Amino acid sequence: MLGQREIVAKNLLDIHAVTLRPDHPFVWPNGMKTPLNTDSRYTISYPYVRRNISVGLTEQIKHHLDDVDVIAGLAISGIPHAAYVAERLQKSMIYVDLQADGSQIAGVLEKGQRVVLVVDNLATGVTAMKAIKVIQNAGGIVAGVVAVFDDELAELDKQFKGTGIPYYTVTTLTALLEMASQHNYIDDEQLASLQAWHKDPRKWAEEH
Repeated sequence: MLGQREIVAKNLLDIHAVTLRPDHPFVWPNGMKTPLNTDSRYTISYPYVRRNISVGLTEQIKHHLDDVDVIAGLAISGIPHAAYVAERLQKSMIYVDLQADGSQIAGVLEKGQRVVLVVDNLATGVTAMKAIKVIQNAGGIVAGVVAVFDDELAELDKQFKGTGIPYYTVTTLTALLEMASQHNYIDDEQLASLQAWHKDPRKWAEEH
């Protein structure tokens, strides 16, 4: 029987919210090549997928983070997930828009309130950390971060190290590759390439 991580991983593959393309790499905004692309915006069109994700995010919060006052979504992709979770938990919601010209926080955040930040994907963690600083500068206390998907890159741990802020995810690259291999989304050679990227993204990018 599949667990929550495996179920959501397969959901993401089935609806192409995560695309694996080691033979024809994608290019991140920073110019680095990557064999996978995530776009959780697709999930909002599939009720069963968004339900599985919202249940997973809610369980992570309930299990790991106590006494949370506010659910914060990171614009744009984290907003719908935050809304589903806030409704499930009957909590206040805000969202953080790093591109906003004025206030980067939409909604009501009072000083001292404990906030959990909801994001769609954790790769290097740079964007999530920027949102955390926005919340902290507004007087909020970031209790933790929850995400739909975790690329499980070493840079992520480095980004969060020393902050005292934990992060938790519904599913991971490990679970995704397992499902992709079992259900023939990728062959053995492509799996090996993806695992090589996971081990050393920069070296993989240089070789491709």
